[in-house]
Amino acid sequence: MPSNTHAWVINLDRSPERLAVISAQLDALGLPWTRHRAVDARALRPDQTALLDLPEFHRKHGMEPVPGEIGCYLSHIEVMQAFLASPHRFALILEDDANLGPRLPPVLAELEACAERWDMVKLSAVHSGSPQTCLRLDDQCELAIMMSRCTGSSAYLISRHAAEVYLSKLLPMSVPYDHAFDRGWALGLKIRLVTPPPVGHPQDNATTIITSGRRKFPWTRRWTTHLYRARNEIARIWWGLVELRQERAYKTKA
Repeated sequence: MPSNTHAWVINLDRSPERLAVISAQLDALGLPWTRHRAVDARALRPDQTALLDLPEFHRKHGMEPVPGEIGCYLSHIEVMQAFLASPHRFALILEDDANLGPRLPPVLAELEACAERWDMVKLSAVHSGSPQTCLRLDDQCELAIMMSRCTGSSAYLISRHAAEVYLSKLLPMSVPYDHAFDRGWALGLKIRLVTPPPVGHPQDNATTIITSGRRKFPWTRRWTTHLYRARNEIARIWWGLVELRQERAYKTKA
């Protein structure tokens, strides 16, 4: 069982049923946890909306933001602040729609034992991320470097160093959170993925971020978005190759 990890669950006051489900999972797995009151998109304060760089969001994402994206982003930032104010060495950050698998506790224990090999580890994935294995954790899971985009932020593990970097570099907001926090080349962090992921999403658990009716810009205004994303993916591949080389050197030295 992990001994240096504490979980934070991001949960809206108006979603007690979600908290009940995930808290039962955490308790069953024996994982210590704290509820973090999510920033409610329906009651954003002016000082919170001021943390969005709207022109950059338009340029990079090619559409108007929705309040839920801002609330989600700021909720994750607040959890990192709570984590750094705590004595814990690692933080397991969970959105309340995460489906925790039975492999999660042993995977966390293995990650604690090789903490020098990562700064942030994604424990769930929406896309595969084209993982390239850098370390076998056990007979079922591997630690991998992602060579392509892997969205989603429902479950991940961070070190205190990663939290400090995130707090210094992720504001102001210019893209949705799951497009921002895994850019290792821009943040100078070792970003990894556990594959197969020990955390998933139940199909019937709809997101609370409402995106229906949002305005997507016409293609003539989205060329900056395509350029930004193309540069991102080129940088991701380059950074991944650099990290794979460093991993090989680490294994040789070991």
